[in-house]
Amino acid sequence: MPKLNSRAFARTLAASSAFALFLSGATLAADWPAEPPAEAPADWGPVSANFEEIPYPYPVQYLELTRFNEQMRMAYMDVQPTGPANGQVVFWQHGMNFYSEAYTPTLKKLAEEGFRVIAVDRIGYGKSSKPVIPYNFNFVAANMKALLDELGIEEAAMVGHSMGGMVVSRFAMLYPEVTTHVVMVNQIGLTDQRQSRPWTDPFASPTGVSSYQSILAGHRRYFPEAWPPEHLEFVRRQYGQTMSGEWPRLAMVRRLQGQMLYDDPVVYDWQHITSKALVLAGEEDGLIADFPRYARHVASELQNSAILLYPGIGHAPQIEIPDQFHADLIRFLRSDKDEPASEWK
Repeated sequence: MPKLNSRAFARTLAASSAFALFLSGATLAADWPAEPPAEAPADWGPVSANFEEIPYPYPVQYLELTRFNEQMRMAYMDVQPTGPANGQVVFWQHGMNFYSEAYTPTLKKLAEEGFRVIAVDRIGYGKSSKPVIPYNFNFVAANMKALLDELGIEEAAMVGHSMGGMVVSRFAMLYPEVTTHVVMVNQIGLTDQRQSRPWTDPFASPTGVSSYQSILAGHRRYFPEAWPPEHLEFVRRQYGQTMSGEWPRLAMVRRLQGQMLYDDPVVYDWQHITSKALVLAGEEDGLIADFPRYARHVASELQNSAILLYPGIGHAPQIEIPDQFHADLIRFLRSDKDEPASEWK
């Protein structure tokens, strides 16, 4: 393993803890249009590579790492309980198009319920370094373990949304002694894509340009029914980075992250996961056809699992039905790690 510099250091950022997101520090979520505009607003400007201008709701700290013979920094928030502490730690993993700040309402709710929450921006995302490296899930899991070691945390529940579900799958397989519970929220990577299409060289094709319309279309797929107006802020940020002078590098990093889905599938990990597991998801996930069938397959592969699917809900239940989602998630996380998952309700 490459030498790890375990020194972590803090940098506090001003932030809002509500889901009422701000545009350029001024526009409230309530002011977003009910439907996204057909074209990107003229006043949208570039967004920096490392989100310097994006406020996070809790102090942001950094873990220094040496990987692939490069120095890099992984941003994270160590959210302390705001309600009576229950002694449990939750490690939260974000999706492909997001970063820790995007899950602010869930982080806040978990803290209110007494959990300590560790929420990272994986390397290549949010406020973390953006190196051009061969990304893989072992690399991500090793970085998670390094952070837990740095913080002196011996065990934690692993929760991941979307691509984060793949991350916690790999972590739970590699580090069962650390993982008390594992929750996969609308996990992607439910098939081995190598069986359906040939490999392509991520360095072989030109960078290309992501348009406002293509980014918006990708986010619309998350919601089968009503579009949440405040979600346009995430579109703004993603589109803003395409206007950054660093976009060619950011586009390459994004392509390499996506290549992980093909090169390093987690479909063979599930059968080896012994931790108490929950497949938690909206049934109407627009990212894969017949999502419920694949979700049930994941649950059947896990050694100790339960499954809860929400009818009529899409890829982001934490946004569409936050109260129900949080209640179910917290109830599972509070359940005895040594009892069968089938009895968690």
